[in-house]
Amino acid sequence: MTSTIFNILEVLKLAERLKFEMRHSWLSNGRQESVAEHTWQMSLMALLLHRHLEHPVNLERSLKMIIVHDLVEAEVGDVPFFETGPRKAAKAERERQAIENLRSQLSNETGEEIYQLWYEFEEVATPEAKFAKAIDNLEVQLQHNLADFGTWEEIEYDLVYNKMDKHCQHDGFLQMFCDAIKAGGEAKMIEHGVDVNAVKQRALAKGHKRQL
Repeated sequence: MTSTIFNILEVLKLAERLKFEMRHSWLSNGRQESVAEHTWQMSLMALLLHRHLEHPVNLERSLKMIIVHDLVEAEVGDVPFFETGPRKAAKAERERQAIENLRSQLSNETGEEIYQLWYEFEEVATPEAKFAKAIDNLEVQLQHNLADFGTWEEIEYDLVYNKMDKHCQHDGFLQMFCDAIKAGGEAKMIEHGVDVNAVKQRALAKGHKRQL
């Protein structure tokens, strides 16, 4: 029992890094968002949205996946979606190693549960994983909408139109929620003089090329 407690404390010590691991998202008060804050907001979104889904999910399992999905970033750090280069190329393998490390640090049952939840989220095959993955993408744009427009990079204009939809199209309510967040992002761009029609055409063209 002493070793079990020690191992849990060690994992919690590692996970604490998520409170100061910064994401490429900014808060409305001008501070960067931490990974832990992203996870908290996702959890709240799941609680608020799940009763309205067209296709019901097991909320407990979805919440477990949300809690676990970014744990590996305590070891490997956060890599923005649009980043390119060696760090991005090595991301998947480094994360796989990190989740193996977490599994080995915990008891067989707990370690295996976290390992399986992480892979379930990554594979996006179950209803619960699809829900969690949709929220992961929706939270990013929601936070961008709340942040000062000066924190947006031009590449993020396109992401309003070509990143969220594919993760929400499996459920009518999620698609409507996605459309509301998209409208918020579009309104923010218009407010700051961005030609949203040009951005939309460019973004949709990029999305079409990725599908070919």
